[in-house]
Amino acid sequence: MAAAGLRFDGRVVLVTGAGGGLGRAYALAFAERGASVVVNDLGGDFKGYGKSSSAADKVVNEIRAKGGKAVPNYDSVEDGEKLVKTALEAFGRIDIVINNAGILRDRSFVRISDEDWDIIHRIHLRGSFLVTRAAWNHMKNQKFGRIIMTSSAAGIYGNFGQANYSAAKLGLLGLSNTIAVEGRKYNIHCNTIAPTAGSRLTQTVMPQDLVDAFKPEYVAPLVVWLCHESCAENGSLFEVGAGWIGKLRWERSLGAIVRGKNQPMTPEAVRDKWEKVCDFENASKPRTIQESISVLSDALSQIESQGNVSMNSTSSGSVASSPVDTASIVGRELATNVYKYTHLEPILYALGVGMSTKDPDHLKFLFEGSEEFCCLPSFGVIPAQSSMFDGVPSLPGLNIDLAKMLHGEQYLELYKPLPTSGELTSVSTVADILDKGSGAVLLIDVNTYCGKDLVCYNQFSLFFVGAGGFGGKRTSERAKLTANPPKRLPDAVISDVTTSDQAALYRLSGDWNPLHLDPSFAALGGFKKPILHGLCTFGFAARNVLKQFANNDVNRFKAIKVRFAKPVFPGQTLQTEMWKEENRIHFQTKVKETGEVAIAGGYVDIVPALDKPTAREPLKTVGLQSDLVFEEIGRRVKELGNELVKKVNAVFQWDITKDGKTAMQWTIDLKNGSGAVYQGPARNSPDTTFTLSDEDFMDVVQQKTNPQKAFFSGKLKVKGNIMLSQKLEMILKDYAKL
Repeated sequence: MAAAGLRFDGRVVLVTGAGGGLGRAYALAFAERGASVVVNDLGGDFKGYGKSSSAADKVVNEIRAKGGKAVPNYDSVEDGEKLVKTALEAFGRIDIVINNAGILRDRSFVRISDEDWDIIHRIHLRGSFLVTRAAWNHMKNQKFGRIIMTSSAAGIYGNFGQANYSAAKLGLLGLSNTIAVEGRKYNIHCNTIAPTAGSRLTQTVMPQDLVDAFKPEYVAPLVVWLCHESCAENGSLFEVGAGWIGKLRWERSLGAIVRGKNQPMTPEAVRDKWEKVCDFENASKPRTIQESISVLSDALSQIESQGNVSMNSTSSGSVASSPVDTASIVGRELATNVYKYTHLEPILYALGVGMSTKDPDHLKFLFEGSEEFCCLPSFGVIPAQSSMFDGVPSLPGLNIDLAKMLHGEQYLELYKPLPTSGELTSVSTVADILDKGSGAVLLIDVNTYCGKDLVCYNQFSLFFVGAGGFGGKRTSERAKLTANPPKRLPDAVISDVTTSDQAALYRLSGDWNPLHLDPSFAALGGFKKPILHGLCTFGFAARNVLKQFANNDVNRFKAIKVRFAKPVFPGQTLQTEMWKEENRIHFQTKVKETGEVAIAGGYVDIVPALDKPTAREPLKTVGLQSDLVFEEIGRRVKELGNELVKKVNAVFQWDITKDGKTAMQWTIDLKNGSGAVYQGPARNSPDTTFTLSDEDFMDVVQQKTNPQKAFFSGKLKVKGNIMLSQKLEMILKDYAKL
């Protein structure tokens, strides 16, 4: 029974109507891949008459003969609890439910009896409900479940003589969609298939040669994949048959507004706008009820802003705007902003994207006294965003409403590591404007400078709901594009649990949108509660890639691109999945609790690591006052080295700076042999490394500055065992004779 690839060892699968056709194919496929299978079949004919155990027994015996595990169940799906009880008694759990059982009572509409109508709904729709409900709490408690509903092309499109069947089958799609919404947080996924396959049901509506061509084995692989733990698909509908699979989705025309403010809506206005109502050019594709309702909110806003308009055939009450002179907008400079900051802002940002002192590697981003103190590369979005919105609402010809803005994509490229404090100047320009029908996309380029040096470049892709329909282009060669990850398991996965106050903390870095904090504002945006900033999730992902593939070396971080796909709620777990392809790290961020992708098509470009030199040469710099001190210490160590080695037993390295750059390195070795003082870095790892300027070093030696005061003021930086510095103070005091 061995099969390579997707396995279901330890999983328990319940397949209804598994005595033949599709159900049998599902049962055999799952068993072949290690699952324990409950084979349910009432054993009646295709109209639902009769009962027999032979159909289920035959499939069970077939599975067992091949070394698989299976038990039969002969109950009707209307006894859903009994079916699930069989799984629990035989195998102790239930993981997957395939709602496949069904019958036919085909008649033209006027000839359908009450019994014909009711029995079809009882078996197809109510039966699927009862079996799924019986399994629900078991799946919820184990935080895993996969459910398949079986619809039909007749339910999707309609078919003569199958009104009862069509209604039940489309009802299953609605049931599946809601189960997918409710089950998402418990890792319970529900999808719907509309299969075409040869079976005892399709024999009545298909010629035999087609029945033979549409084998159930050409449907089963889709069901197996949708039920695997690695498949994130949820709430989707697929047509499948003959080895072909297609995904279906809703599409909606842009529609038209057919009334004016304070005016009645009339049938004549509907007639006059009918062509616009039915025009699917630039159609939207709503996926949730929130997306569906949002268009009504937009319509109400437009009605209020239009005032009284005439509802005749020449009026312009539709969503579309008048033509826009994009040439006058593209290239327009929006703003120049100066961002002044101290070390506080980079530290606050690092905390906002989840860094913690629990991780020793994070100290360089959280402690200004660290010798390696630096900015996270993704901090580059902070000074840029402050200049982004200035001038946007006043762009000529566009219906821009900042309250209806969605952050679609983000690109950041760094040309040098960001300074930990200082003054950055950001200049924003409109790179391009795109017409997406239901809205407009603005591509905004922001160049950020430190003095005259360009330090980073951002491209913000912003979608403004209701600003489209002006006849512009849909794509741009200026847009920085996302990239899909490789089709293999990720090379690395890092999970971060966000806190309930994550958005409240991140907003302190300058993104004050109340959508992320105030429930009432979140509700206006169609969210049940405040959502996390997209750029906060962006920061989590960026630092994970930096740690995993660049050893937290900010010099190696070149660029990052993301698309914001789904919202994240504070308190949820972010799962960053990463794939390395040469110098590009592809990644996506999922919400672990739901499996939904929050950041899609992401990548980070990194600079290759430089080879370390084989020998570390001392710096060649002259004229430092501190040189005299170390030379004198060296003479004293030669005299009393053995005694000092016994007392101190440590190696100290000094990095002396001048004009902000390391000018000289000295090592005091009071650990090996009889001790030594020499120019250059420690030949072996130092126990403690001190960094300070030549001038501050002299002030410490001459006791003009207290070492502790120098440390807490940031003049003296210490790396390694800070307690050993107490022993060094004795040496400087007693042996530095100038």
